[in-house]
Parts: sequence; structure tokens; C-alpha cells
Amino acid sequence: MVSKNWPLFFLGAILFLLLIGFSASRSPSLNRISKRSISDQDDLNFLDEEQTDLDELFGAAAKPEYGLKIDSYLSYEKLDSLIHQLQKKYPNLVRVRSIGKSVEGRELWAVQITHDVQEERKLLKPMFKYVANMHGDETVGYALMVFLIQYLVYNDQVDDRVTKILSSTDVYILPTINPDGYTKSQEGLCGSLEGYVGRQNAEGVDLNRNFPEQFEYNEDKVYAQETKVIMQFIKTQPFVLSGNLHGGAIVASYPYDSSPYEENCCFESKVPDRKFFIQLARNYANKNPMMSPGRACGFQFDGGITNGNNWYKVPGGMQDFNYVNSNCFEMTMEISCCKYPPGRDLRAYWVANKESLLDFIESTRKGIYGLVVDKEGDPVPSAKITVQGINKNITVTSRGEYWRLLAPGQYTITATATGYEPVSTKNIIVDNKEPNRLDFVLAKINGRKRGPGRI
Repeated sequence: MVSKNWPLFFLGAILFLLLIGFSASRSPSLNRISKRSISDQDDLNFLDEEQTDLDELFGAAAKPEYGLKIDSYLSYEKLDSLIHQLQKKYPNLVRVRSIGKSVEGRELWAVQITHDVQEERKLLKPMFKYVANMHGDETVGYALMVFLIQYLVYNDQVDDRVTKILSSTDVYILPTINPDGYTKSQEGLCGSLEGYVGRQNAEGVDLNRNFPEQFEYNEDKVYAQETKVIMQFIKTQPFVLSGNLHGGAIVASYPYDSSPYEENCCFESKVPDRKFFIQLARNYANKNPMMSPGRACGFQFDGGITNGNNWYKVPGGMQDFNYVNSNCFEMTMEISCCKYPPGRDLRAYWVANKESLLDFIESTRKGIYGLVVDKEGDPVPSAKITVQGINKNITVTSRGEYWRLLAPGQYTITATATGYEPVSTKNIIVDNKEPNRLDFVLAKINGRKRGPGRI
């Protein structure tokens, strides 16, 4: 017997199907389920014979005596050997330090490359970092960081651009912060192994979901060994800009990666420095022939960029942690559809990303910078730099330094500190060229600092 209510049931079913179709049409994370390709072969076709010349690709680093290998991955052990050899050979340019250990006891190496590296950092010289292989089976970033280390070292004093970068910027490169996962991953596998072995750390933790979440406080959250090490590194070093390299897509993704709402996507979670981040992402994508079309891996990204949360929600990600908990601005670069492509393809990824990687480091010197001191010329380390209209403060270093990344425009900048009169400077013009230096001299309230117990 047919129910008398069947028209209402039929109408409800139609509305339900329409709702699903609408949701899928607006959601890249849903669209990708049926369309996504994890093969990069179509995206590697841009490479032509002129772009395979090693001298063009690597400059002085291509000399036979340096033994550069561009068609294979270095094991963790060979990475260890390479960076320590470079430190020994170039002691004034390279310094290798461990920032901590992985769960299985492997060192998390940070390779510092800059002029006069053994001396105290030159006043007002900004710090930059690249972090790769957070997911151990996403290996293209790891390989490119190995290439970049050698490229910068061997081309110093040979290539003017490289020399300028290393004289003006303190560069740190962390090729892998998940070496345990890397050693368990499988070359040639475009997806993850069963149980996400390799992607996660040795205890099964996804490191890029393991940082404090700014919108959802969880007092019971347990942090992995690697996460704690990286958090300490971020919070104790005055980094200005950072790039986090991943695989599984080809896109430049900017904060925020999460939002205070329950939806898993697909709307922009706006960061206060949205204008600068969009410029930063577009600069990276525009110089990358695999990224700029915005159509790789079955995804659709306007110009090859996306807001992280607009793509899919990542609570507890490292990108947001940098911005919320330090002065450092971090952007995520997804640089390959295939997570662990064959080593023979690495040359093409270097061609696609080389210019973008260098330009991104140079973006450390955008906006304004300077010192905040008192009338005696002593630093005011408690001072903060604010920009009218942007809800993100920058805290000066113990030496009174600050760097404030900004998109081109006109700004009002203010320096404040407890016990001091605030000072503002209006109509500061920022362009895309060299950063502007803007120093502040703060006067103590009533001629003296407020000591304990004073009001």
C-alpha cells in the first residue's frame, strides 16, 4: 500500500540530494574525492631540455668535485654526514645544531647558513627558517632542502644573489623534523602506507595536528616529543618568516588553518595579516610553473593559493602556532601531488620551486624594522610594535630589535612598553623594495620606570 504522505517524502529526498550536491560543489575537500590524481606526471611536462642543464640549475654547486646528487634521496645517515662535512669545510658559513631528538633518538638537525655564523648574530639581521618532512612520507620538501643547503653554501661569493641573502639574513634549514617517519616510508608510493606509517611519528602522532589549538583549548592534549622540541625552538628564537614544506597537493596555503566553528571547511578563516599572506602566497605560486595554474592533483585553486581553512580545517597545525604564539609568520607550501615520488623526478621539482624558494627567503626583508630604546640608548625588551588596523603585535627582542612584515601601503606604527610613554609615527610608506628602518625612543613615565609597588 502506498502512503498518502509519499509526495512529502519524495520532496524531502529531492531536497536532501540537492543539499549534498551544493555542499560538494563548494567544497574542494569533497570534490577531490572523485577527481583527485596523485600522479605528478602531467604536471612535470613543463620541464624542457634547456631546464636540465646542471650549471643553470645549481650554479657552482654543480661542480663534479662537490658530488651533488639530484636523482636520488639522501638517507638520514647520509644527510647527517653531508651537513657535518659542510660545517667542517665552511666553518664561517655553516653551523649544524641539534634542537632535540625524535622519539627513536634521532637528532633533529637545524642547519644555520649565514656569514660569520660562529659569531653573535649581527644586530637587526633577521632570522628565517624552512621546515620540511613534518609528515615523514612527504619527501620532496626534504630533498629540496638538501639541494638548497648545497646551493646556498657552494654559491656564496660566486652568485651575487646568494651572497646578498647570506649577508643580510640568518637562514635556518630543518630538512626533517620527523626522521623516524622518513626512515619508514617507501619511495615511489604516492599515498601513505597502511595505518599512516611514515606520515606519523614513531608513536603514531600526526605532528601537524599536535600543536596547541588557538580556538579549542584542550588541557588533556599530549604533545609528541618532536612537537615539544619544535615549539620550544619557535618560541625561543626570534624568527621573522618561515616556510613549511608538505606534499600531497600543489598549492601555497596561508593562515588560518582552523576556525572557531565546527565546520571542517570551506570558508576563509581570516588572519589579521591577510593582505601580506596573500601577497606572499601569490609570489610563491606565480614563480612556480607547477603551482600557478591551480589545477594540479585534481584540485582547483585560484592562482595556486588558498586559505588553509577554506581548503580543509587543520586544528593544531604548526602554521597557526607560529603566527599566534610568536612573531614568526609561516606559510605552508604543498609542492607535489605524489608524496614520495621516484628520485628521478627531483630535478623537475627543483626547477619548479627554486625561484620561489629563494624569493620566499628574500621576503624576510619586507615591511619595516628597527630598534626600540630608551633615552639612554638602552633596549626596551618589553616593548611591542603595533600597526593601526592590524590586530597583531610584534614583541621586540632582548636587544630591542623588531621586524614587522607588511604588504605595500601606508601605515601608522606605534611602540609601547609598560612604564613608558607610547610613541606613534604616521604615514609610513611600505613598498616591495628594501624594508624601511624605523627606530623608536621611548621616554619613561614621570622620568623613571615604574618599579615594584609603584602605581
